Amino acid sequence: MDENSYNTVFSININNRILDLSNGTMLKYLYICIFNSIMQMVEIKELDSGRLETAANMLKAIAHPMRIAILKHLEGGRKLTVTEIHELLSIEQSTTSHHLGILKDKGVLCSKREGKNTFYYLKYDILSQIVDCLSKCTCE
Repeated sequence: MDENSYNTVFSININNRILDLSNGTMLKYLYICIFNSIMQMVEIKELDSGRLETAANMLKAIAHPMRIAILKHLEGGRKLTVTEIHELLSIEQSTTSHHLGILKDKGVLCSKREGKNTFYYLKYDILSQIVDCLSKCTCE
């Protein structure tokens, strides 16, 4: 059999859609989808209960309107003080400190003292994707 005869038999039905795999692009697409799904399953199996608990606690800490707003202001590697955050959000400084404490305690934020000021920033840059996702999901 030549190469063309192999390509003509590759078509499959997924969700009532026929995918013609006679060109390499669709076959590569199918492979990538399957590979990504398998990798996600492997990662999920490797998570232990401690890591799942930590992740859940981080999400619980983020799950407050003011804390989401704080994360939004800290995107892109920005470092802000309590005063800067409370001015941006127009809330009391004590309230800002309370929310920052929760986010720091749950591993969402880090802080660094420089002179008289303490700067807060995202512990992991990837956390800003959660805020982006929330923004996209709530926009109509």
